Amino acid sequence: MKSIRRCKNRNTTLLSLFMFLLFLYEQHSIPTLAEANRNVYIVYMGKGQQRDPKLLLETHLEILTGVLGSKEASAEAMVYSYKHGFTGFAAKLTGTQAQIISGLLYLYSITVVQVIPNRFYKLQTTRSWDYLQLNSYSPKNILHKSQMGDGVIIGVIDTGIWPESEVFRDEGLGPIPSRWKGACESGELFHARKTCNRKLIGARYFIKGLHAEYGKSFNITKYQDYLSPRDSFGHGTHTSATAGGYFKANVSYNGLGFGTVRGGAPLARLAIYKVCWKLYGVKCASADILKAFDKAIHDGVDVISLSLGFALPLFSDIDTTHNGISVGAFHAAENGITVVCAAGNAGPSALTIQNTAPWVISVAASTIDRSFPTRISLGNNWTTMGQAMFTGQGTGFTNLLYPEVSEFHTPRYCGSLSSNDTWSAGNVVLCFTLGSDNRSAVGDAARSVKEIGCLGLIIAENPKSFPYSCDDNFPCVRVSYDIGMQILNYIRSTRNPQVMIRPSKTHVGRPISTRVAYFSSRGPSSVAPAILKPDVAAPGVNILAAVPPRSRPGIAFEFDSGTSMAAPHVSGIVALLKSLHSDWSPAIIKSAIVTTAWTTDPYGEPIYAEGEPMKLADAFDYGGGIVNGNRAADPGLVYDMGTADYIQYLCAMGYKNSDISQVTGNPAFCPMKQPSILNLNFPSITIPTLRNSTTITRTVTNVGAVYSRYVALVEPPLGISIAVKPDILIFNSIIKAISFTVTVSSSHKVTTGYSFGSLTWSDGVHSVRSPISVRTEIIES
Repeated sequence: MKSIRRCKNRNTTLLSLFMFLLFLYEQHSIPTLAEANRNVYIVYMGKGQQRDPKLLLETHLEILTGVLGSKEASAEAMVYSYKHGFTGFAAKLTGTQAQIISGLLYLYSITVVQVIPNRFYKLQTTRSWDYLQLNSYSPKNILHKSQMGDGVIIGVIDTGIWPESEVFRDEGLGPIPSRWKGACESGELFHARKTCNRKLIGARYFIKGLHAEYGKSFNITKYQDYLSPRDSFGHGTHTSATAGGYFKANVSYNGLGFGTVRGGAPLARLAIYKVCWKLYGVKCASADILKAFDKAIHDGVDVISLSLGFALPLFSDIDTTHNGISVGAFHAAENGITVVCAAGNAGPSALTIQNTAPWVISVAASTIDRSFPTRISLGNNWTTMGQAMFTGQGTGFTNLLYPEVSEFHTPRYCGSLSSNDTWSAGNVVLCFTLGSDNRSAVGDAARSVKEIGCLGLIIAENPKSFPYSCDDNFPCVRVSYDIGMQILNYIRSTRNPQVMIRPSKTHVGRPISTRVAYFSSRGPSSVAPAILKPDVAAPGVNILAAVPPRSRPGIAFEFDSGTSMAAPHVSGIVALLKSLHSDWSPAIIKSAIVTTAWTTDPYGEPIYAEGEPMKLADAFDYGGGIVNGNRAADPGLVYDMGTADYIQYLCAMGYKNSDISQVTGNPAFCPMKQPSILNLNFPSITIPTLRNSTTITRTVTNVGAVYSRYVALVEPPLGISIAVKPDILIFNSIIKAISFTVTVSSSHKVTTGYSFGSLTWSDGVHSVRSPISVRTEIIES
């Protein structure tokens, strides 16, 4: 009782001081508080010291009362009170009111760290687990060693869930973990008691941030969404099923991709946090995302899977005004929760990587060893194979046309076809893509020509892994440019060119190669080039998983592609690792994943990165490589980090103590001499500007056999010399962590692009590989 009285007295003192300072501030600075427009602002107060949620709410309301003048106005303006992993609140304020809270309280060192305008984020969108060698019938892989993730809780921040899907049934599951503090919230078409179970143990929805910013009531009829955790869009259901869905046999998409679908951790529990809504596409407000993080930390999740991102160019990881995902993830990592994020779909250009914070795992998208060959037969008896998802009856031999134009007109490309092209009716059309053509433009063109009676489209393009969005009974068949030229030569040399397109089939295994997807965002990080991003790649192309049946009547499973699909693959593997190693920190889990990843495909073949032109993949395409859950379960050595290391990273980035406090919520004091970002204990080495010989330090911790001997194996980047000291590490019952140095020097006499290599510690059983990226820079006189 005494402590409560002290807190109440402190709050009263705080309010009195606030009102007095507000009076002074109004008298000398701002003549009026009246403004027409009110928007949502997040008053971020950092890591909370007072853990009583009721007292925190009282404090937040008192601060608002000081600005708005009454308790009634404060209650009306309040959107959220953040009380768990961090403290603060979201409220509807005018710009002047936000300035008063931001400037006045910060000036007088009251615990408001920063006032953040509400921001909006975007979504990042059967064979994959067998491809990753995590099949359900092998007793030796991590899937079985971890009891398929039983007891681990995966939190998914996305568009919600369609709970009736069979992959969310709780068959064979025991009681809900006793540490779970979350809830299942009822809402429109979502009855908590009937819907949640021992699999779907939590479901919440957050829309106040979007509502307050939008300024109108959410018209569910107009936007076809639900004021509940129910998913109308499909993205959240798909990602949740990929991360932790239960087994469902005999699944396909109209006969394609037939088999058993499941999530990476099929016995893990799922907690859903709906923050994205069908408003002008899909909108996800940062106030809602932060509240989801706050609740997930409170609820007791072990992993957070987040397939959201924001537009380029990026803001810094410490910019709490614009980078709410980074702030929420920081506090999650502080609480031992691993956060897995999509890397973004802005590839294949460099410097497009998103979610670059070092305390998250950023996941790129790769293909798997499955394709959908579609036979194309020409009238001259020549047959070739394209790629499509065509499940119709086939065309029979039909006229084949190419849209030739005069040399005085712009050439016709696939994306420029339209409903005006009536000449395509009754024919199959060959077209070529332009470099700027994207899948939505070509898909829209295909729908346009289909409406006027076109029978099919053969799309000649540079190699890209995503299929174009066409109706199931309309063939959009992709072929390479050189095959397209052969078809064009046939058209030009034949009086009556004919073609027949047959339905697509499913092919699994060799000779299908693994590639980093064309759309997958690439490094280096535009925020911190010395920190390797992405961290790892995972399957993200043509992933078959559950969706709401309302999106397409009768269809409960669909293919989707994007780094949104890659991230939950890693989230599922993280859940398995957490089940095996409950004491591993987020940094250890990240290190285990990065240093054990495949740099070839599972068959030992090279991995290429789609682009213009296609090339061998490097660390900026896939980080450490393709995720390998079995090896990550027993990495041998790990590079560990904690909150102090992340603060050192922020100091190394040159931020002020006050700026760093905006993220941590606690006073931060950087050393007088700015630390080198190169010495942070990341499981990779990236030197963006090597000018002179540079020595960096790393520390590895033994999580394998107690008595171990590791030898350094170096593959230096082209023109780079690397020396490791010591080059032999010996561990025993006393020595469990050892530091070593890496000296890097260049023989180049000119400024170069990046070149890539690796440092691997090997004991004959484990190979602990750290990717190395180096760019030589010679300063001009």
